[in-house]
Amino acid sequence: MNTMNFKPHPYQQAAKQWVIDKPKCGLFLPMGLGKTIITLTAICELMYDRFEIDKVLIIAPIRVVKSTWPNEIRKWRHTQKLSYSMLVGDKKSRIKAARQEADIYLINRENVAWLVEYWRGDWPYDMVVIDELSCFKSPQAKRFKALRKVMPLVDRFVGLTGTPTPKGLPDLWSQVYLMDAGKRLGRTLSVFRSQFLTPGRRNGYVIYEWNLQPNAKRRIIESISDICMSLKTEDWLKLPPCSYLRHTVTLSPKTLDQYKRFEREKILEISEDGVIAGANAGVVSNKLLQFAGGAVYGEEHNVRMIHDTKLEALEDLTESANGEPVFVLYYFKHEYTRIVERFKDTYTISAIETSEDVGRWNRGEIDMLLVHPASVGHGLNLQEGGAIVVWYTLPNWSLELYQQANARLHRQGQKKPVRVYHIIAEGTIDEDVMQSLEQKDVTQKALIEALKAKIGG
Repeated sequence: MNTMNFKPHPYQQAAKQWVIDKPKCGLFLPMGLGKTIITLTAICELMYDRFEIDKVLIIAPIRVVKSTWPNEIRKWRHTQKLSYSMLVGDKKSRIKAARQEADIYLINRENVAWLVEYWRGDWPYDMVVIDELSCFKSPQAKRFKALRKVMPLVDRFVGLTGTPTPKGLPDLWSQVYLMDAGKRLGRTLSVFRSQFLTPGRRNGYVIYEWNLQPNAKRRIIESISDICMSLKTEDWLKLPPCSYLRHTVTLSPKTLDQYKRFEREKILEISEDGVIAGANAGVVSNKLLQFAGGAVYGEEHNVRMIHDTKLEALEDLTESANGEPVFVLYYFKHEYTRIVERFKDTYTISAIETSEDVGRWNRGEIDMLLVHPASVGHGLNLQEGGAIVVWYTLPNWSLELYQQANARLHRQGQKKPVRVYHIIAEGTIDEDVMQSLEQKDVTQKALIEALKAKIGG
């Protein structure tokens, strides 16, 4: 890999200085602004110029651990002096990597609890970086509880994310707690809720959602503004334009009648007196999205084929691409299988399983890249391989997955205008999800309200 000189943009210089000046902080920067190189540059200065840190632990999604951070370290001339060790694989491999001498230790978030237990009181890392801090939004998660124990032993902490509140400001408490041990938003979740939130939907003592108190948004933002830096992409980067396009398809009258009957039966099956709980709403929306896509999992996980309408629409879109590579997002495994079977004799098709697959895509060797949005959510740079995105199935009410997946192509380094197509089956749940994505109101509440509306016909 050819190394490059890093010439930071003014905002990158400001963000790097933020990390250096604030021992424990958050960088809430949108996709494409260079959170990784900003952080690595700060680490270099703190470690080799200021001698303030000795060992850095970076926690990230597994694909980002294996490719993004190592690639960025090797890419830039000033970061190549940083040695790193990847704590991945089986337990024996992780222990060996943990004992290896290095500047940076990379670990996936699923192994954080193991690492804390392994070191116990001998925690060796004086700086911790979490890439995609929003993955620590749940105070009940083992990863948060484990890391919380060792944070008093950490001198420096950086939380990186472009989506700190994927489901609303109530998600912030545990993320900010890792920075300040509860100083700004409350030392316990109960205190946070009493100061900023009010109960929403509930069933007796069970509360399904928390809403903001009047003026809570302003008070929360003011409380954390001294340690959390936030920027907007449009203020700093001149990206090619991105068009968001609906490709509406019409199911046959017979199939649409089947869908409406299936929709009503599934909703009534899980609701009692019109009450739909959050977990059940998710189950129903999954089934409806599958039906709109053309196939549904049965009771024993067998696949029931229903229609090919979206496959035909995907064929139209790929043909109209006139040879340009197409980045296709699916949501269910049977959709992947059906798409491959339909197009395997026409196009070079691949998933992303290794870093070499990323390289093949960026070199233009893949006609159709089939990806699940959860597998490309963070850190992957795919902008060199194409500029056409097709959502075969929309993400199941996840604004975070939607934005992150689109940003794999619409990001710094993209040279072509990006087109994002959404295959929408008219008269189905596709329309509800698309509307919520456009309004940026993809919450459990929006999902439940959409399903409740169906009960009345």
